[in-house]
Amino acid sequence: MTAITHAVVGLGTALRGIDRVWVTLVLFFATLAIFLPQQAIASLDFTVDSFLWILPFLLVSVALAAWLKAAGADQMIGAAVSRSLPRTIVLAAAFGAFSPFCSCGVVPLVAALLAAGVPLPAVMAFWLASPIMDPEMFVLMVAAIGMPFTLAKTAAALGMGLFAGFATMGLQRLGAFADPLKKAVVSCGSSCDTGGSGPDLKKPALHWRFWQDTARRALFFGEARTVALFLGKWMLLAFALESLMVAWLPGELVADYLGGSDWSAVPLAVVVGVPAYLNGYAAIPLVGELMEMGMAPGAALAFMVAGGVTSLPASMAVFAVVRAPVFLGYLSLAMVGSLLVGFSYQAVLAL
Repeated sequence: MTAITHAVVGLGTALRGIDRVWVTLVLFFATLAIFLPQQAIASLDFTVDSFLWILPFLLVSVALAAWLKAAGADQMIGAAVSRSLPRTIVLAAAFGAFSPFCSCGVVPLVAALLAAGVPLPAVMAFWLASPIMDPEMFVLMVAAIGMPFTLAKTAAALGMGLFAGFATMGLQRLGAFADPLKKAVVSCGSSCDTGGSGPDLKKPALHWRFWQDTARRALFFGEARTVALFLGKWMLLAFALESLMVAWLPGELVADYLGGSDWSAVPLAVVVGVPAYLNGYAAIPLVGELMEMGMAPGAALAFMVAGGVTSLPASMAVFAVVRAPVFLGYLSLAMVGSLLVGFSYQAVLAL
């Protein structure tokens, strides 16, 4: 009886040590390979291509996050931006509206800022504004859809950031969103082991050239490795699931349901846009064609904003980083903000 008990306990310990995300990925492709072999190949190609496309953004943001931690800038950053939270929210929204980060690539930087003590309202302002517009997207949209709509989307990015930041600040004053980060992201755990003589980051001294210090160098590589693996596995799973959405929910079908020309199309555009697999670049030709067919500009803008902020890979990356209340708040702010953006743009055009 004792041997059986030990065996069961040992099996339970082994199962707990297995990463569920990697297991899910293996089971996902194994199931497709057995029942839908052609889709398995298509999904694998899609997942690899999508991950390779996002990899440069991921590496840059992970490196920046690890650099901030290794340099000991965390508490200084948190203290600096906490002095005037409303002004910080405005600056974060403005920076996010014009930054080149996509909705997935910004997640490691967001995790680093939260761990550094940057207030959640400022981070949320940057978080929701960043994926909506960037310089490259601005140029492409001007060519494909026109300057007025592009400027409206740029204003929407800034507006979404301000709305998310100040709404989060109000909710926090009511007691919401305490301790936003999951424990797995707050510190890199054993992988950041520096031999017991790591840098004392409680001291205010900054060491931007962290590579000159052995302990800080080890901290940088440990943090970068842990965060990259943590977010990488979640994004791989997200892209795998997204491949089925691409195959079974084609853009033409989405277009059929979003072609309305009245105000009622705005809420539907948000509902479809929130889980949509289309990123900001992929949505440009589709939305341009829909608008030529008579789609309400407010609905088109709401769809692009909602889809850019809460696409499936971005949502899963967010879910991997923050606690459930913050994740639900992120989705709620994205939906409400997208509705306000769509109705506001439609109202301006109606004047």
